[in-house]
Amino acid sequence: MRLLALDTATDGCSCALYNQGQISALAERTPRGHSDLILPMIDRLLRDAQLKPTDLTALVFGQGPGSFTGLRIACGVTQGIAFAADLPVIPISDLAAMAQAAYRLHHARNVLVALDARMNQIYWGVYQADDAGLMQKVQAEQVINPESVIYPSGEWTAVGNGWAVYPHTHTMPTLSAVYPLAQDMLTLALPLAHNPPCTAARCRPVYLRDQVVQSPQAK
Repeated sequence: MRLLALDTATDGCSCALYNQGQISALAERTPRGHSDLILPMIDRLLRDAQLKPTDLTALVFGQGPGSFTGLRIACGVTQGIAFAADLPVIPISDLAAMAQAAYRLHHARNVLVALDARMNQIYWGVYQADDAGLMQKVQAEQVINPESVIYPSGEWTAVGNGWAVYPHTHTMPTLSAVYPLAQDMLTLALPLAHNPPCTAARCRPVYLRDQVVQSPQAK
């Protein structure tokens, strides 16, 4: 089993390779320049493992939510490699990957994810770890005003930069430094690898917003 994962949805640009049970990963934090970073990352991981894209079982990518430009980069790169190498695709939620990172780094089993969505809103997700340590969605992911969030009862770990951007909406301690990483997407993708859910032609970013507002210059 060989999976290559990539993500460019946030300030984190990352790539990870699962190669017969071994994981290698690269990541960099930067507000821009993901299109210049991600392809060299992919080339380095494959070269170090002495693999070609055609040696892979499937591709994994962060489908969102996140930066509109970042999501288009990840989806476009994934489609390009998948078409060229005739590979199936496994899309993974960036919010789920953040929850999985909280489990990996902090053993958090109940996770509230809030990612800044700009426009005074957050991308919101609620996750719980199953017996295998895989994060499962408890509620539908959504874009929402921070003041409108209804918090579930019980003890939860809060992760994501949305908590720091809108601190007046909550009082709980947060892990704001947690962000989506390709290596956590691999963890979530492995159970799906024997029956990948998507083709290159069908993979799409998930923006969560029903409407993307365009500026007059963009029309």
